[in-house]
Amino acid sequence: MSTLKDRLTADMRAALKARDELTTSTLRMALAAVGTAEVAGKEKRELSDDEVLAVLTKEAKKRREAATAFADAGRAEQAGKETAEGEVLERYLPKQLSDDELAELVSGALAAGGFTGKAQMGPAMKAAQAAVAGRAEGGRVAAEVRRQLGL
Repeated sequence: MSTLKDRLTADMRAALKARDELTTSTLRMALAAVGTAEVAGKEKRELSDDEVLAVLTKEAKKRREAATAFADAGRAEQAGKETAEGEVLERYLPKQLSDDELAELVSGALAAGGFTGKAQMGPAMKAAQAAVAGRAEGGRVAAEVRRQLGL
């Protein structure tokens, strides 16, 4: 079992003993998503820490999007719950890059690859995503790449 998955399980058990319902339910949901990812495909396999991190990132993004949707619909209570769940998941994710750090990394990746213009958006995104290594959302990275390529 991966160490991140072990940490999630241990933290969920601790939250269960402490009767922390929000953390318990959020970590249960996260572990269920990890379990689903493990059985996806032709055969069951253990996920690496990076793969578990990718699942957690996806779940945190779902929470942010749901919170925004609930808030826009005037459902503050549900929006608050989704935001709180997202905050629990954020504990397990790497610290997100600031806008300046993101701009610097994207600039370096574009310069290293010699990317210019709209036709090279795909390869430029691939290089930028590799440089960022999951420390910023894809949408933020894409927006910065577009900005720097002048699109």
